[in-house]
Amino acid sequence: MKIRTTVALAIIAGFGLGAATVAVIHAQAKPPVYVVAEIDVSNMDAYMKEFLPKAAPLVQKYGGRVIAASANVTALDGQRPSRVAIQHWESIEKVKAWHRSAEYKEIRKIGDKYAKFRLYGVEGRPSQ
Repeated sequence: MKIRTTVALAIIAGFGLGAATVAVIHAQAKPPVYVVAEIDVSNMDAYMKEFLPKAAPLVQKYGGRVIAASANVTALDGQRPSRVAIQHWESIEKVKAWHRSAEYKEIRKIGDKYAKFRLYGVEGRPSQ
C-alpha cells in the first residue's frame, strides 16, 4: 500500500510541476508591446501644463509605463517631430483598453488643441 501512495503522490506532484512549467513558459513567450508616439506640438507651454499632467498618470493607471519622453529628439532620417514618447505595456490588449477608454478620449481632446499625434504599437521581443 505504501508503494501505491508514493506513486500516486509522485504523479500528482508531476502534474503540478508540469502545469507550473507551462504557465512560466507561456508568460515568458508573451512579448511586451511598445507604444511610440510622434508628437508635433504647436503650443509647448499649454501642452506641458494642460495635457501632459493628465495623460501620463492615465498611462500608468491602465498598466503602461513611460520609458522615454522628450523634446530632445535627433532625426536620423526624415523630419523630426517636436516630441517623442515611448511606453512599455504587457500586452496589446492593455494598450487597446487604455486607448479606447473614455478617460483617454477626454484627455486627448485637450491634447489635440495643442499637438498632432501619431501613435503606433510595436510588438517587442519576449524576455529571455
